[in-house]
Amino acid sequence: MIEIGPRDIQRAVEAQAAAASAVAFAPVRARTPELGPLALRIAAQPIPPVISQVVLTGLVRLAEFLAIAALGIVIYAGYVYPDDGFAWRYIWATGVISAAAILAFQWVEIYDVAALRSRVQQLGRLALAWTVVMMVALAISFFAKFDGMYSRVWAATWYTSGLFMLFAGRLALSAMVRHWTREGRLIRRTVIVGGGASGEALVTALKAQIDSDLQICGVFDDRADDRSPAQVAGVPKLGTVDELVEFARRTRIDLLLVSLPITAEERVLQMVRKLWVLPVDLRLAAHMSRLRFRPRTYSYIGNVPVFDVFDRPIADWDVVIKWLFDRVVGGLLLIAALPVMALTALAIKLDSPGPVFFKQKRYGFNNELIEVFKFRSMYVEQTDATALRLVTKDDPRVSRVGRFIRKTSLDELPQLVNVAIKGNLSLVGPRPHAIHAKAANWLYDQVVDGYFARHRVKPGITGWAQINGWRGETDTSEKIQRRVEHDLYYIENWSVLFDFYILAMTPFALLKTENAF
Repeated sequence: MIEIGPRDIQRAVEAQAAAASAVAFAPVRARTPELGPLALRIAAQPIPPVISQVVLTGLVRLAEFLAIAALGIVIYAGYVYPDDGFAWRYIWATGVISAAAILAFQWVEIYDVAALRSRVQQLGRLALAWTVVMMVALAISFFAKFDGMYSRVWAATWYTSGLFMLFAGRLALSAMVRHWTREGRLIRRTVIVGGGASGEALVTALKAQIDSDLQICGVFDDRADDRSPAQVAGVPKLGTVDELVEFARRTRIDLLLVSLPITAEERVLQMVRKLWVLPVDLRLAAHMSRLRFRPRTYSYIGNVPVFDVFDRPIADWDVVIKWLFDRVVGGLLLIAALPVMALTALAIKLDSPGPVFFKQKRYGFNNELIEVFKFRSMYVEQTDATALRLVTKDDPRVSRVGRFIRKTSLDELPQLVNVAIKGNLSLVGPRPHAIHAKAANWLYDQVVDGYFARHRVKPGITGWAQINGWRGETDTSEKIQRRVEHDLYYIENWSVLFDFYILAMTPFALLKTENAF
């Protein structure tokens, strides 16, 4: 008999918190694993940007609501208004019936991507739902003695033309969704962690699902004996869990499914400690467990029960909201900062010869290298693009103007271009560090275990660490460790209001210049 209870499951599910608490001094840097030929070939394949299914279906709902309502108002304006004039009751009726139609479409399940791809299934359900909504509306109008208040021609024309409009829209949408599916933009690229019998059963169960949105890229397993063959139910083994981290840095991975049994708690925790640094959804498959909890304990991938270990920090509508926040607010700040930037550029040019701007490679989202802009604060012959040497107090490499703009963070203003135009930075997020930045002569990822977990979101110009005093020189391991702790707190607690708060507090944080050189 397996002696394991809900508390043990909870410990596995809360492994992310356990991993996050492992921010500690780590003086030995792990060598970046080399991927095998097959893994390299798969990682090198061009992958189109993903379209969030949640955002897509949400936009379809909004578009259909606006289209139905607009059609009702247009028919009213063309047929009823010329004779009867303006009447609010038509506007209210249009809004209520349009909203009821969307709820009915949701009830008959034609807002998931599988339904959007189909034609006959969704059109039949759509016609039924739209007909029922209009019949219920007419019945309410009749029994409430409202029938004389509304034009029957208006209602009949709206119903008939609305049905044709919805059919035409759904046919066009179906063609688009099929095209996006073939491109791989509506597919969740999935990796199975753990082979053997449990991995084979999981892959078989996933492949048996009809109209699945999963694309299984491969299997990764640390075992190299008979328990982990080269192929698992026809899916190739691509490497170890350490190699999986590097693989996910090189290509888009949306979902990690750990197929290990929940009884192998220590092994599950070890894997989660390695995988939590990636910006992906991680699930622990419960398909092989003989334990069965209430259905609400699980989430499901098709018919496969899973435990949610952690989700990507910012996904679906949150991505849209943060993108709009960065582009709109970042664009406005860029316009407002242009006079200050012009004066700063002039001061730099008059102070020392050389270019005004300085470009530097830094780590961005998911560890990819990005190029950020800054105002040049050092003498041109002594600039350090890779940050091999830490800037210290009274550093002779820093120019006179450079000292002032570094203390006031004016040198960071050009990064608004990265935010508003290039889109590789956010206004708020973990600060992007130079690739060779050091703390106490150790690279940052040598000092802090799990350092790259801060790259699960797009880096920012300012952040939670900066407004809490952790900006400037990192001459001790404790300083970078505290920065990372604050960055991880921000990632786990992100919200738009949190971003607004950090942005509002940034000017006050800039007044504290004792650590900025």
